[in-house]
Amino acid sequence: MGVRGRGRSLTTAFCAQPDVDVAYVCDVDETVVEEAYKTIEGSGRKRPPLVSDLRRCLDDKRVDAIVMGTPIHWHAPGTVLACAAGKDVYVEKPVSHNVREGRLMVEAARHHKRIVQVGSQLPSLPVTQEFHDYVRSGKLGRVLMAKVWNVQLRRNIGRRSDEAVPAGVDYETWTGPLPKLPFNRNRFHSTVNWHWHYGAGDIANDGVHQLDIARRALGVALPVRVSGFGRKLYFDDDQQTPDTMNLNYEYEDGRLIVYEQRLWNPYGLEGCDNGVAVYGDKGVAQIGRFRGHNWGFRVFDEKNVAVHAAEHDKSSIDTPHVQNFLESMRSRKAPRVEIEEGHWASALAHLGNIVARTGRPIRFDPKTETIADDAEAAALLKRTYRSHWSTPRA
Repeated sequence: MGVRGRGRSLTTAFCAQPDVDVAYVCDVDETVVEEAYKTIEGSGRKRPPLVSDLRRCLDDKRVDAIVMGTPIHWHAPGTVLACAAGKDVYVEKPVSHNVREGRLMVEAARHHKRIVQVGSQLPSLPVTQEFHDYVRSGKLGRVLMAKVWNVQLRRNIGRRSDEAVPAGVDYETWTGPLPKLPFNRNRFHSTVNWHWHYGAGDIANDGVHQLDIARRALGVALPVRVSGFGRKLYFDDDQQTPDTMNLNYEYEDGRLIVYEQRLWNPYGLEGCDNGVAVYGDKGVAQIGRFRGHNWGFRVFDEKNVAVHAAEHDKSSIDTPHVQNFLESMRSRKAPRVEIEEGHWASALAHLGNIVARTGRPIRFDPKTETIADDAEAAALLKRTYRSHWSTPRA
């Protein structure tokens, strides 16, 4: 479901598995599906039907799972519908557009007893698991803080006027349960995530990977306080979401996650593209993509001497995660990034966005997933839907 961009990569990853049959291609844009069909047919499989209405797939008893590479605004509606129809789900990150949607997804998976794997694939890599084991081993000493950075060069998307819906696009279904806006190419395909109505910015697009790794390393879920800064400082274009962020996530036990984002320079941080550093009083462990290297991690002791390093090999980073999902479908055991784990990571992005949008810190109750004493911030924990067959039921 959704075979452009990330969905195209998922098509490749699933077609590489010998025990997968592709029953349908589900996409609302007829102009983007041929690359997916090339992959499917190139793997020796027959060309499956193209449908734009997910319900046709859900009504088919042969279908065991939905693999979802859609824009963010369809992640929760599609997952809830699929669970209710008795299907397992592989859904891309972030799992949701807002905190409430993530909780609805968890509830749907639990109620219908479905396997839901979140497409945050890095925790399935052995080298990431080794990183987490190292942090938990005590070799870093007392671990109090993790730093996450999302520093990369994004593009100016310019400004575009609204226009007629292009031929071959089922815009009614693409809009789904959201209040409908006029069609605009800067709110469609690769630019859709930079508009608050549909997306949640780059903290939820890329930053959520590293936030999840940091959260797992510290052994924490949801914070009690979030503070900091988020704003468009650089780009003069149609993007609404911040290009620059500095956020602090405070936990009940006193530990801290710090998030830094700059989308207007290519320099990375600490010699590493988007990454995580976990700080203890006896050393620091960093994980990310180091210059000239694969995804991996390294450790420095209290004298700043490198004492350990490991890398992922050149194989696909999607393969172990896809295989883990298929194994979970058979065993009915929780997958590596089960929906609640994905919800916790995505909620960090959403809470950071609330701080950015309101311009003030928030206090969050992790048990009730609510914000007290700030009506404007609390309103951003959920969204308003129109009447549509895909509308999630609270």
